[in-house]
Amino acid sequence: MNRNLALEFVRVTEMAAVSSARWMGRGDEKAADQAAVDAMRTMLDSVECEGVVTIGEGERDEAPMLYIGEKVGTGAGPALDIALDPLEGTTVCAVGASNSISVMAIAERGGFLNAPDTYMQKIACGPEGKGVIDINESAEENLRRLAEVKRCRVQDLTCIILDRERHEGLIDEVRKAGARIRLIGDGDVAGAVSCCVPDSGVDLMIGTGGAPEGVIAAAALRCMGGDFQGILRFRHDEEIERAKKMGITDLEKVYSIEELAKGEVMFVATGVTDGTFLKGVKFKPWGAETQSIVMRSKSGTIRHIDAVHRFDTKPRY
Repeated sequence: MNRNLALEFVRVTEMAAVSSARWMGRGDEKAADQAAVDAMRTMLDSVECEGVVTIGEGERDEAPMLYIGEKVGTGAGPALDIALDPLEGTTVCAVGASNSISVMAIAERGGFLNAPDTYMQKIACGPEGKGVIDINESAEENLRRLAEVKRCRVQDLTCIILDRERHEGLIDEVRKAGARIRLIGDGDVAGAVSCCVPDSGVDLMIGTGGAPEGVIAAAALRCMGGDFQGILRFRHDEEIERAKKMGITDLEKVYSIEELAKGEVMFVATGVTDGTFLKGVKFKPWGAETQSIVMRSKSGTIRHIDAVHRFDTKPRY
């Protein structure tokens, strides 16, 4: 992939972030999501590529979608698979909380697991834990292993876990092990990425969330040298049948980070609300300021981009 494409795609997440940020704290999740989707679709169509959305918004949210299989880009240029979430953390944005982002991952055709819209059991960590964590082991054992390689005590580690009723047992286990917990209401892509950000204070992400978000997070951690494992967790027979039609035969398979996002991948994200690794959109009388991150697995380069957008010379988002 042409490395300059990464800068083209960050313009896409910037536009989606600015558009959805206008709905921050206004209590309307669907309006915020719709604004992000419309802006992202408009901007994607200006990128010179033959893109196909392989991971998009799911039926789970009953929200406006950039649907799986949708063709994006100008139609001229490299054939790319695109995994996206125009507004990761719709509830977070709607209530004005932290860690809402606009996010995309890009791969060469066939690079992403064709994940159905179901749940995924996940575990993620930074570079120190690569090859050490094991999703089939208990949370207590994974914390012990991570503390050993980081040369610290379990009590010094912090886990990010989605604040869901299904995680009550997991939360109790982590507490009994002695580790600290940061509960989040939404946005586990940002949670996974935080494991690789030195100043985030996050060491491990565990729990069950959306499978599409798992693929996007895996792409990000590939660029950052972290580790990620996932197991699809189906809620009913209809999801199982859909998965089989998508070519998934081993329903209990543990997917490695390379199986979720293989080959050369890129990851771009722009903050919508302030979070652990990106600042949110700040509106000014003349426009807006955004903060984004752009990463490539091939080079391992990570760029932080602070952008100023003047609405008198650019389209009003």
